[in-house]
Amino acid sequence: MKILVAVKRVVDFNVKVRVKADHTGVDLANVKMSMNPFDEIAVEEAVRLKEKGVATEVVAVTCGVSQCQETLRTALAIGADRGILVETDAELQPLAVAKLLKALVDKEQPQLIILGKQAIDDDANQTGQMLAALADLPQATFASKVEIAGQQATVTREIDGGLETLSLKLPAVVTTDLRLNEPRYVTLPNIMKAKKKPLDTVKPEDLGVDVAPRLKTLKVVEPSKRSAGVIVPDVATLVQKLKNEAKVI
Repeated sequence: MKILVAVKRVVDFNVKVRVKADHTGVDLANVKMSMNPFDEIAVEEAVRLKEKGVATEVVAVTCGVSQCQETLRTALAIGADRGILVETDAELQPLAVAKLLKALVDKEQPQLIILGKQAIDDDANQTGQMLAALADLPQATFASKVEIAGQQATVTREIDGGLETLSLKLPAVVTTDLRLNEPRYVTLPNIMKAKKKPLDTVKPEDLGVDVAPRLKTLKVVEPSKRSAGVIVPDVATLVQKLKNEAKVI
């Protein structure tokens, strides 16, 4: 069984994001970039399935500028077998990424596609669902447990009311949640081995996909600063402030 895993290069979650002076976007100059945390969980799950003998090959895919090769190398160091970079300087929105992944799914014919539920830069939470719709595949989002038996996948997913268990016929699309697993620490020997693993580069036009943006960002601003809290002497004062000042009751 072949597993296709999508990964994204984002601003590291430890970095304080700064908005550009002209409010056109986020300042990425001299900023540490890393793999999207949810995608790291997706790679870890794919590698674990391979280690269990369920999968025979794990293919990591990313879309973006040439520097995204670093993200792919991280996926290869975790345990993926090979990488594919769809190289483009265009602004990639969820629909464009879903179309690129759909083209790669048609080419690679994986039995399972795993993605992070969302990227921490745009928080769109759309690519996995769009891919499933475009490829006409069953999907299970926000997965906290994945089990494969033959051509059937059993996925436990997190919902507002608790947990929901779905049974999917493969091939299928799964998006990962935080509690699915804890990614392993990437060791130096595995980083060195990753440099020798195959990494192919293609262009969107090679896949016959138009990645032109459909949405236009009008303005990006930082959230307003939170005012300092106050300590109240008793419940009556708290209720009064909530009613008269905060106006929430």
